[in-house]
Amino acid sequence: MNTPLRRVGIAIAMMFALLFLSSSYVQVIASEDIANDDRNVRKLYESFSAERGQILAGGIPIAESIPVDNQFRFLRTYPYAEIYAPVVGYYTLTQGNAGIESAMNPLLTGRANSQLVEKLRALVTGSTPQGASVMLSIDPEIQQVAWDALGDRRGSVVVLEPSTGRILAMVSKPSYDPNLLAAHSSSSVLSAYLELSDDPENPLANRAIAGDLYFPGSVFKTLMMAAALESGRFTAESQFPNPSSLPLPLSTAEVNNSGGRLCGGGETVSLEDAFRLSCNIPFAELGLELGEGAIGSMAEDFGFGATLEIPLRVTPSVFPRGMDQAQLMVSSFGQFDVRVTPLEIAMISAAIAHGGTLMTPSLVDEVLAPNLRVVSAFEPQIYSRPLNANTAAELNRMMVGNVDRGVAGNAGIVGMQVAGKTGTAETGIGDGRTLWFSGFAPADNPQIALAIAVEGSRSEGTGNAIAAPIANTIFQAVIER
Repeated sequence: MNTPLRRVGIAIAMMFALLFLSSSYVQVIASEDIANDDRNVRKLYESFSAERGQILAGGIPIAESIPVDNQFRFLRTYPYAEIYAPVVGYYTLTQGNAGIESAMNPLLTGRANSQLVEKLRALVTGSTPQGASVMLSIDPEIQQVAWDALGDRRGSVVVLEPSTGRILAMVSKPSYDPNLLAAHSSSSVLSAYLELSDDPENPLANRAIAGDLYFPGSVFKTLMMAAALESGRFTAESQFPNPSSLPLPLSTAEVNNSGGRLCGGGETVSLEDAFRLSCNIPFAELGLELGEGAIGSMAEDFGFGATLEIPLRVTPSVFPRGMDQAQLMVSSFGQFDVRVTPLEIAMISAAIAHGGTLMTPSLVDEVLAPNLRVVSAFEPQIYSRPLNANTAAELNRMMVGNVDRGVAGNAGIVGMQVAGKTGTAETGIGDGRTLWFSGFAPADNPQIALAIAVEGSRSEGTGNAIAAPIANTIFQAVIER
């Protein structure tokens, strides 16, 4: 008789234990995730009736909540709308959140675990928690210059501070007006969201870090040069055959240099001259010599394949694996299935500018509680050391040569050394091209590194014709202020 009772008692005790554990998990461990889940309607409506924290750039509010006379009490507004929308994102009643509004949502609503003091004060006083303010690393002046310089073109500009990884500008076009998505009318929000999401220009995508990604074309040759020099097998003066065309193995296709020209006048060409003149054939030959493993390893050191959070989630750039020889040769000048974000290309230039050390990119400088208590502050962090100092110095020298005597001349500034590399990538869609420039300045004491990707066509020319002048404008504005 005692045995069945004992079993029933044990079963009941286990059920109570499970109930205790599950309720504890929901109320303690998972409470923040549940509170901040976009599907939690009660918390969503509560958050709209609370004073959400500001998002600032250079001390200027670029997202803030203003009092209104309705059930929600506050309306989220974006004073600078399109220029910051891809970074700040949106905060909607029915369509979720995006950008910093999403990534920093627990802090902006005042419900993050790190805001325990403020939550306890609100609990005691019966008040609604007030959100923290997020101070971005974006420099409003550089952001405006980059926005204006890109003009009406589709594409992106990313500007980094090489010594820290701070993101000083992040522009993506076309953009959108997040005020349309902040309305307190579900029907108007849905209508605006559907119009934006159905737009073939894809304005909701932050092209700097996400979207369909870009073929890098010849800006990938900077990584190839880094892999060649770091291998110890090649120098800037290493010679490669210089034919007018190069048949691909097991294929009827050929590799050609831009315009079908020779890379210089000799039977061979140095890596430095091939880099300066941006020739495809020598880099296809180099790719076979280096092999997929060495190139892929260098790509990973620069951040390819990694999911960065800045705190926005960055789509990983891709260097393909398992290629045959023909695919490897085409990948070696940034085509085939090599795909990148402009942020990734800016990171490569930033690492060279910083003596071979790549700093982790970040958009957030500081988070401040309503009482100005510092909740968190930016601290520079090393992401990797892909290059030794000698390799970085050599690449710096060669990138200066690209601007002074090569096909990146339109980025040059009189009286200042600018380091850079252009690219003109085929998209495979009609006559579409992606026109690139990436580099840094001043080369002898780099203040900024950048990458520019412009969605263009064959008729618009090359990266030097379109992207390099944009870089020139940004460099001059930053250095002269």
